[in-house]
Amino acid sequence: MRLKVFLPTRILLNQEVTKIVAEAENGSFCLLPKHIDFVAALVPGIVSFDSDEGEEYLAVDEGVLVKRSSEVRVSTRRAVRSRDLGKMKQIVKQEFMILDEKEKKTRSVLAKLEADFARSLFEKM
Repeated sequence: MRLKVFLPTRILLNQEVTKIVAEAENGSFCLLPKHIDFVAALVPGIVSFDSDEGEEYLAVDEGVLVKRSSEVRVSTRRAVRSRDLGKMKQIVKQEFMILDEKEKKTRSVLAKLEADFARSLFEKM
């Protein structure tokens, strides 16, 4: 199977795998190459997959997984990849904190733009 993981700004992963384990709202599930076509809404958690290089992990935000034929696509806002499940917590914390800071700065800039726009509108009245 080919696993592709899509983030809003890039493709995080595109490789051949032999097994995928993920979690949906109703529990975890396993996909193998001959599994029927499948769609699931993912909950925040760990997606594990096996390849020729061994087992790897993805910490994902909520997202959507679609298996069609021999291709599995995962679309999520945030994901972090690691081979070491023990270090995953620290990696997730670090990466997601950086993203949260960027989002806060973006919101601050947008709020300032909106305030400036509203001010200029009232000045013209």
